[in-house]
Amino acid sequence: MVRSMPLRGGRPQAPTAPTRRQLQSLASAAESPAQPSEPAKLVQGAIGGGRVRSAGDQRQPGWVRRDKGATTSVPFNLSRSSLPLTHRQHPLTDAAANARLRDYEQEVKGRFDRIVPLLQRVSALQHEPDFLDQAQRLTRTELGFDLPQHILEKAWVRPLDMRALFAWCVFESHRLFSDRFFQDDPLNGAVGSAPAREFEHFLLDCGIHLLDITPCADGRLAHTVAYALRIPFSAVRRRSHAGAMFDVENTVNRWVKTEHRRHREGMPNPSTEPTRYLKVVTYHFSSLDPQHQGCAAHGSNDELAASAGHQRLLDFREAVENSFCCGASVDLLLIGLDTDTDAIRVHPPSRDSEMELDQWLCARELHAATESMTADQAMAQIAEAVESAAPGAMDPGMVTFLTRLIANNVSQIDYVQELHGAPYPDAGHAERFIGVGIGFKEVHLRNLTYFSHLDTVEVGAPDLDVGVKIFRGLNVSKDLPIPVVIRFDYTGSVPGARERAIADCHRVNQAIAERYGELVNQGLLHTCLTVRDRNQTVPAEVVGSTLAPQLQEAH
Repeated sequence: MVRSMPLRGGRPQAPTAPTRRQLQSLASAAESPAQPSEPAKLVQGAIGGGRVRSAGDQRQPGWVRRDKGATTSVPFNLSRSSLPLTHRQHPLTDAAANARLRDYEQEVKGRFDRIVPLLQRVSALQHEPDFLDQAQRLTRTELGFDLPQHILEKAWVRPLDMRALFAWCVFESHRLFSDRFFQDDPLNGAVGSAPAREFEHFLLDCGIHLLDITPCADGRLAHTVAYALRIPFSAVRRRSHAGAMFDVENTVNRWVKTEHRRHREGMPNPSTEPTRYLKVVTYHFSSLDPQHQGCAAHGSNDELAASAGHQRLLDFREAVENSFCCGASVDLLLIGLDTDTDAIRVHPPSRDSEMELDQWLCARELHAATESMTADQAMAQIAEAVESAAPGAMDPGMVTFLTRLIANNVSQIDYVQELHGAPYPDAGHAERFIGVGIGFKEVHLRNLTYFSHLDTVEVGAPDLDVGVKIFRGLNVSKDLPIPVVIRFDYTGSVPGARERAIADCHRVNQAIAERYGELVNQGLLHTCLTVRDRNQTVPAEVVGSTLAPQLQEAH
């Protein structure tokens, strides 16, 4: 019996069997004789993001290939990249995937963007003799659905309720793109798809049996998985939270379920195989307006966003190691996302998941440094940069995993530049609706949805309050309502699960009405209640709405 490594909080653990990280550390120590240490200094200008080297180490950074001779140094800013944008496509860019993703984004967002112009035209028609027919015909042509008849029919006695019609159009637009997502798999990432199977095998080859990512709930990160990182959505567990502050207890419970399934079913691999549960936090920052367009939950403070995400990762690992013996452990990863360019910065972890907040790899820097190389040379350089930037020796599987993530992000960097000719034009929030509850597997587009994952409004109030504050600026300031889609996924094989999900929708809907009663009473907040069987490739089912016609009481 040995005592596990001290935890970050300083408390000793109870004696347990050695963890995987301890065994690896002991093996490394046995293989590598001790070397005399030298005072360390910080080398500026390296793509490694501030790699610490000894005073006598004046050789080139590890990411520079020795057979290429002298290279041009790439300027590096420790807070954010200041590189100019280029319009030269990188050799690692997947042009076909970029075209497919562009078509999908423009199709979905285009429908939402046509709502206001359409309603302006409808409003101008409300006193025409054939108003109902004209309004429905126009809406069908522009948006693909009908407006609610019970609202249109009141136009002759009072002004048309444009707030209600706006919310209806948002809810119907969500319903249509949700239907298509589950029926047609436009992102080519559903369970059983070729990309999903390939990526799941890749993860296992990297020694990872489950990838669990928590991005910030900010809508500018809603596309983190399918676009920024180019990961098939069904091959990753995603839960968004304001400031990426995930619930540690809930995450431990999901870890338990994952490990239980490995023990009982051997899925995705047997528990005897030495693979890892990888927990990732994705924080965000703005390279163009860092003081105002950073993470709202952290006051646009990049350092605070990164350090808070890092601490939450450490808390999760400590919770697992305190609760389970016999080598129970998880691996951790911290990623930053520039919401202006979609470039990521990765904090490569050492073999024991140690990371440095001021030590990272910037994908835009690597994009610039490798754009004149062949694809194979670029991949080799990225792999060398990953190893060089870690605070200690890395697990080879993690090197391979991070190399692929950065290579995938290269395509996204070019995607943003090609689509907009510059950084995103909507540097700030531009979400179309708030998503509340558990689910929303279909949302993978930037600035489409603000997420508030919660079981109860009381517990999830901080996330929801941030979303409502954002939409006060986006919508209420323009006299438009805040559209809120409530979703609870359920497991259809469990008796009564659908009924309980519907009850959860109504419970949360009532809590929202009470918390934001002033907005609701003014018609400035509307809700749409939906449920979905998570084990089926079926769209969400609408089970209620504040826009439903009022039922007349029988006498």
